[in-house]
Amino acid sequence: MSSSSRIPNRADIEAVAPSGPSASLYNADLAPVLAHNRSWGTWNIAALWVGMAVCIPTYTLAAGLISQGMTWTQALITIMLGNLIVLVPMILNAHAGTRYGIPFPVLLRASFGTMGANVPALMRAMVACGWFGIQTWIGGSAIYTLHSVIFGFEPAGPADMMPIIGLSAGQFASFLVFWAINIAVILAGIDTIKWLETLAAPFLIAIGLGLLAWGITAGGGLGQILSAETVASVRGTSADTFSFWAAFWPNLTAMVGFWATLSLNIPDFTRYAYSQKDQVAGQLIGLPFTMTLFSFIGIAVTSATVIVFGEAIWDPVLLLGRFESPIIVGFALFALTIATLSTNIAANVVSPANDFANLAPSKITFRRGGLITGIIGILIFPWKLYSDLGNYIFTWLIGYSSLLGAIGGVMLVDYYIIRRARLSVDSLYRTDGRYSYGGSGFNWRALAALAIGIIPNVPGFLAQATGGALSVPAFFSTLYTYAWFVSLAISALAYLLLTRAYPPPEGSDPSPALSQT
Repeated sequence: MSSSSRIPNRADIEAVAPSGPSASLYNADLAPVLAHNRSWGTWNIAALWVGMAVCIPTYTLAAGLISQGMTWTQALITIMLGNLIVLVPMILNAHAGTRYGIPFPVLLRASFGTMGANVPALMRAMVACGWFGIQTWIGGSAIYTLHSVIFGFEPAGPADMMPIIGLSAGQFASFLVFWAINIAVILAGIDTIKWLETLAAPFLIAIGLGLLAWGITAGGGLGQILSAETVASVRGTSADTFSFWAAFWPNLTAMVGFWATLSLNIPDFTRYAYSQKDQVAGQLIGLPFTMTLFSFIGIAVTSATVIVFGEAIWDPVLLLGRFESPIIVGFALFALTIATLSTNIAANVVSPANDFANLAPSKITFRRGGLITGIIGILIFPWKLYSDLGNYIFTWLIGYSSLLGAIGGVMLVDYYIIRRARLSVDSLYRTDGRYSYGGSGFNWRALAALAIGIIPNVPGFLAQATGGALSVPAFFSTLYTYAWFVSLAISALAYLLLTRAYPPPEGSDPSPALSQT
């Protein structure tokens, strides 16, 4: 049966149109998606993950791990385990999106309050803006590099860099071109995003497998490219003094942090799913499998470059620049554009567009929220953020994962333990409903738990961000390597204890008996 004609399983869907919503909390983009408007099945959810996971950062993800001394199997296991761990909160947070048809910022209103939800929503939005900028820079860099091969001009050197920006005119123009393509898709709306992800998924899988086939053939076989001698050249000198467990825990946290963003705002997509079965199966198929497969492709092809070119080339853009055929390079440019675009739009635009809309629903639509995301993505100078793999993993990925882990802890306790998965849809859209928490719109218990979960990771983050210039006790540096796990556990426990010790006002009583729609 085609997805357009399928009848949703209404047994686990309780989405209803809110009665008398407040104008300051409601617009068409934030409204619940009703059962008869659902159009995403298992394949659509799986394709969404394929489209997001097949990207240059995934391809290069193992680079940081192997450069620290891990073997290729250790790196792959770390990546796979991190994705299986983050899949748990991903599926749990997705439940409310499918059951009630609500997006991420609206779900936050239940735990943080109708106004307080803007705090974690904006935290998530700013992270997405950073990722949007990074992915847009990667896409623009690919356009620039591959055009230099096609048209035969010399890539820009240090003397060509513009002041302040730190890019040449050509590099910056390529960045803006790819940025404009992203903005065009945003303005086309959510249906275009679904269409892009569904069509891109099989194409991207085929491209990845084709690249793997080239690496195996050109490198003399899989056994040759993954031999101890070849991999030793990829690992470099750091393998001599390598301690696996010292590297494993911070990198596992970083792997979890890679998709910690989506583990929060996954309701933005699962609100369109036919049923819980579709969203669970689609994510289980799409996320860990694709991330592990494409990371392996990155490892295998990079090992092949040691044999073919005499050096390890982790960046697929630089690798493609070694090919002389304009046809191959042109096709590669198209494939990289689709891969980066499909990741960027779904992973880094949908959530902040909704999050910014949640600030002022009567004034900010999904499309306007997307434009705000795009502008911020330029202003953060993402090419500087992504320039160093070590900073990318230890400062950016672990640092923001600590923030998002704390949000996730509050969300999971509130939805599953406090409310037992029962929400009042009407109250989510009313300034005088039970989620107004006495009329203020803020649940101080959730905000306090959020801060309590983040604070222990701040010293370690500052030490890492300053490159060791700021000295902190070793305890905090060690704690920082487990940032996501620490912040999630502490905020979850703090929120549970605060809610039990200081129950919300009667009008916002979250007991299951009062939480029926």
